[in-house]
Amino acid sequence: VMGLRHKEDVHLTVAAPLVDRYVESEEDYFKKKIELHDRIEEFTAGFAEKERSEFEACICARPTASLNTLDMPGRGMEGIYTTVTGTSAEDADCGEVGRGNRVNGIIPLNRPVSSEAAAGKNPVSHIGKIYNLLSHRIAAEIYREIPDVSEVYVWLLSEIGTPIDQPQIATAQLIMKKGAAGDVEKEAAEVIEREFENIHSFSMELAAGRKPVC
Repeated sequence: VMGLRHKEDVHLTVAAPLVDRYVESEEDYFKKKIELHDRIEEFTAGFAEKERSEFEACICARPTASLNTLDMPGRGMEGIYTTVTGTSAEDADCGEVGRGNRVNGIIPLNRPVSSEAAAGKNPVSHIGKIYNLLSHRIAAEIYREIPDVSEVYVWLLSEIGTPIDQPQIATAQLIMKKGAAGDVEKEAAEVIEREFENIHSFSMELAAGRKPVC
């Protein structure tokens, strides 16, 4: 489950394969998917209501949810998300690599880091690798191009089923040596936009091994 809060809106992206022995057909799959989606939204709406009743300052609005966003009706087994064992090992996407050293070669104990391991993932579509390295590239470019920036933190978030050049979130948090971050917000946004315009070339650099993972 991936959660995104934007102001008072909360959106969840849920990847929940159905166990295949309980699915009779493609039609049955989508029927069960609708039921599961409704139950997710009922649960989250009830949770948000409970939070509002207990905390005056709670900003949670009614959450929305997307379930198994890569599904495509009419494609049979290729268009549904099922599992035999319940693990991602079935699709060779287990990512069995260490999560110690990060893509910048250090283990930062007091800095924001991605929970994804960049190694062991494909460089064309897996944002666990691409966004991990791209965020550092964007941060370096912002630091290099914009005067008086002391620190840069880049936040990227994607959603399963959407192109890698269309993130849900792409923003930079700036700490300035002097002046206000708002004064250079436009310049930082332009760097982010430029890097996403070239993201496919960046992916090819990763595929060719020209960008070290750690």
